[in-house]
Amino acid sequence: MDARKSNRPLAGPGDDVGAAELGRRVAENLRQRRKARGLSLDDLARSSGVSRAALSQIETSKSNPTVGVLWKIAVGLGIPFAELIGAPRSGVVVLRRNDSQVLRSSDGKLESRPLTPAGASPLVELYELRLSSRSAHASDPHAPGTHEMVVVLSGQLKMHIDDEAFELGAGDSIAFAADKPHVYENPAGSEARYHNVIVYER
Repeated sequence: MDARKSNRPLAGPGDDVGAAELGRRVAENLRQRRKARGLSLDDLARSSGVSRAALSQIETSKSNPTVGVLWKIAVGLGIPFAELIGAPRSGVVVLRRNDSQVLRSSDGKLESRPLTPAGASPLVELYELRLSSRSAHASDPHAPGTHEMVVVLSGQLKMHIDDEAFELGAGDSIAFAADKPHVYENPAGSEARYHNVIVYER
């Protein structure tokens, strides 16, 4: 799950306040985890592929990155995606539907909504994906050892992994190594919905 870089901000379901809060959390988490690893902005720029200027803007809450940029930063830091966007939690945590922040791709064709509370598990994340009709979403490779499972809830999915393509319908699922380029394609004339499970290497 990834997206290409753009200036489109993170956005909740019509909730600018929620988006601003998410931006502040990302800024704090990015700063803390970068310093804990002894990385300069230049170091992280090299490992993530995100420019030093963009990282500085994000760290100072002067810009909100897209989901694709966040994925690049998480990979560059070597941490789970949810650790970058969430607050540290312990004990029992409930995530209400209206409290989860919807992340969008740069072209707005893909929406990703977290289904698990941030910090619930360092190894597994679960998302609901919505992909517009007749559109495709390219994902950069995730960290080595990362795996994905996708379940088609409604509509169709044509999953491209390396040079192979797999066609799935409602109720079908696919599992694959996500540390290589992969593309989600919805060839149908209506929106498709998927559950996306991301499993990190232990």
